[in-house]
Amino acid sequence: MIGLVFKELWGRKRRMVGSLAAVFLGVTFLTGTLVLGDTLAGSIDGYFSNAYGKTDVSVRNSTKVSDEPWGSRGQIDASVLGKVRQVDGVANAEPVIEGSGQLLAKDGTVVQSRGPRMAGNWMTDPKLNPYRLAEGRAPRAPNEVVINKMFADEGNLNVGDRTAVLTPERVPVTVVGISMFGEEEAFGETSFTAFTLEDARKYVAKTPDRISGVSISAEDGVSPDELASGVQNVLPAGTEAVTNEAQVEEGMSEVESGFLTIFRTVLGAFGAVALLVAAFSIHNTFAITMAQRTRESALLRALGAGRRQVVTIVGFEALVIGGAATLAGLAGGLGFAALLRLLFTEFRIGIAMEGLTVSATSLMIAVPVGMLVTLIAALGPAVKASRVPPLAALREVSAGTAGPSDTRVIVGGVFAAVAIGTVVFGAVTEQMAMAGAGAIVAVIAMVALGPVAARPVARLLGGPAARLRGVPGTLARDNASRSPQRTAGAATALMIGVGVVTLMTVFIGSLGASLENSVAGSFKGRIVVNSGGNETGGFSTALVRDAAELPQVGEVAGVGNGSLRVDGDPSTVSVADPSALSRVLDLDVTQGGLSGAGTFAVSKSVADDKGWSTGSQVGVTFADGASQRLTVGAVYENTDLTGDYLVPRTVWNAHTRQSLDNAAFVELAPGASEADARQALTALAKPYGAPEVQTRDDYVSAQTEEMAGFITVVYGMLILAIIIALMGIANTLSLSVHERTRELGLLRAVGGTRPQIRSMVRWESVIVALFGTGGGLGLGVFLGWGLGTALGNPFAPGAVQLAVIAMVGAVAGALAAIRPARRAARLAILSAISTP
Repeated sequence: MIGLVFKELWGRKRRMVGSLAAVFLGVTFLTGTLVLGDTLAGSIDGYFSNAYGKTDVSVRNSTKVSDEPWGSRGQIDASVLGKVRQVDGVANAEPVIEGSGQLLAKDGTVVQSRGPRMAGNWMTDPKLNPYRLAEGRAPRAPNEVVINKMFADEGNLNVGDRTAVLTPERVPVTVVGISMFGEEEAFGETSFTAFTLEDARKYVAKTPDRISGVSISAEDGVSPDELASGVQNVLPAGTEAVTNEAQVEEGMSEVESGFLTIFRTVLGAFGAVALLVAAFSIHNTFAITMAQRTRESALLRALGAGRRQVVTIVGFEALVIGGAATLAGLAGGLGFAALLRLLFTEFRIGIAMEGLTVSATSLMIAVPVGMLVTLIAALGPAVKASRVPPLAALREVSAGTAGPSDTRVIVGGVFAAVAIGTVVFGAVTEQMAMAGAGAIVAVIAMVALGPVAARPVARLLGGPAARLRGVPGTLARDNASRSPQRTAGAATALMIGVGVVTLMTVFIGSLGASLENSVAGSFKGRIVVNSGGNETGGFSTALVRDAAELPQVGEVAGVGNGSLRVDGDPSTVSVADPSALSRVLDLDVTQGGLSGAGTFAVSKSVADDKGWSTGSQVGVTFADGASQRLTVGAVYENTDLTGDYLVPRTVWNAHTRQSLDNAAFVELAPGASEADARQALTALAKPYGAPEVQTRDDYVSAQTEEMAGFITVVYGMLILAIIIALMGIANTLSLSVHERTRELGLLRAVGGTRPQIRSMVRWESVIVALFGTGGGLGLGVFLGWGLGTALGNPFAPGAVQLAVIAMVGAVAGALAAIRPARRAARLAILSAISTP
């Protein structure tokens, strides 16, 4: 049996190559995404391992108000340093001061970074300092700084240059050194500007009495755990001593449970799409080859082979193909991961990644999945081949021209009805889980009903070809419609790929429309001063005070953000003067009012969940460890620009020494022109790091800009899935040409020309591709509407983008037919006619 399998594979190399290619690309895609996740995790682990230098123990504020790994903690009393230095086992202890610090480039604008923009003190002990000098020297005099290399290059700054740092006040500085984070140019993309300790106290901590923490090295023979225990005994309430290992584990845990999990899930989802598309291509290939080998299967049965043996032969073929393609796919996956890493670096997605990291878990996932997908895809055709009666060896057998069964029609119809009902119900009631479940059922219904729709749709789509191209077009239409199982099998893979691309297109369009509607609904002004979405970025609240004095400005309000515990939960809040904000934004207040500058407000959804209303007392804890109870003064509906919590600036400023706004919303004064106002605001904003002065439409576009790079990479990965599907169509056509060798020879014998044969095969491919593209567009638009509406987003499909997808599908179908059409046209007439 084993010998027979290898002879069969070798004798039909063309068919084997098609299956190998489909599995290879699917496994390559899956392996590449898994390895990229491993590489990112390894890079983050490396960064966190070196984040504290060779510090053994750190002292910090024990209050945690954010679940983000870069979430800052409040300051502690500077007197802690002296107490720590007296503890037995402490070799050295240095104060740590960290806070917001935005470096300005040579042109006076803020050097942009996706990571935190920090400033602090240069650690004098190299063991405690995670940074090392690459150029220049450490800061020694007032207003001297060391900056990390990545942002020195980004800002076009060199040793000796004069610039400024916003803390948030503008601090003129001289660059005296450029640092490296170990062998990296930065800690991820964290901008860090290091002052002398005295300047860090003055500009960042804003007081000599407070510090961010203490870094400690242990004497020889003292373990970090032992040292941490001794230090903890002398610390006041609200501070804690933690080992370096504990801090690294804490940071990695937060990354794993947050960003990294989402990152891997998204990549894994697209890997699954590619494998699903490959599975359909493999299934279609085996279905065709099994139909073409009906006589061979019957002969095996006639010679005494049992049904189990026939299934075993086909299953072993699938395992051989799956094994070979999976091994090749593992190697291809490493190359694909390297390509993805370059793309992610180019589009600045995630953090800088060096080399490739491959975990055993990724291999243990990719190898079995590649084998199982191939085996499962071939199982149906194998079982069908085993049912061939021995007498079939004595007669001609057509390869799969039967129409769909009544059972398929009924079952597919039921699935379609359930899918439509579930998606519509989930959309109407805004239940995302329900709509998602309906989407899965919709894919099952599409697979079930594909052969049912194939014949009538192929005739419909082939009508123009028959009218325009005459006999070749008519034959193409008939060939596509006479074998609905085959046509549907080739088209379904393309439907899935196009469907996911269309879903993404509709979803992104709806997201943009939702943001545009929310901004338009709440902000009636014309101008926004926008510093971007960086959580540690922003501009001084003094900018808003200065802007209010401009004659072109009628009303202006700034909005910042921060983290604190609300009712015990780490939460992100907006910070503003509620009364000023209510004059430029309409938050759709349903209870209370925002007229008071000290009003604490919450969203209606949170109020409903918590059972709060105006007058409710809510416990909050700030980063500095202070706790108090705030009274809910207003409940609002529109959360798009402020989130779920609005904390008054007067309350927030009592617990922070670096007050920042991320955006300022501007209403023009009566009679003022937009152009004059933008010019005045741009000049005013220049000393504050030149935040961008945008129109309302520009502001809306900027909110989705950060996703643009990731969306581009996602589209690139989805295009690969479509390429796999198109290869499946090409493989189906090649097998069809092989099956119809005698037919093609007869067509040539009765006067058919080579161009006519090529035209026939090309049009058949276009019909199949249009079937798949049209089905994918319809499915994607429907699911995009359902999922987007379930999230509360308006339905806004991009007509131009959808038209491009349809056009690309048709053109790609024609390209997929080039090789099969050429092969069909080159068949020798006599040898083709004599083919059994």
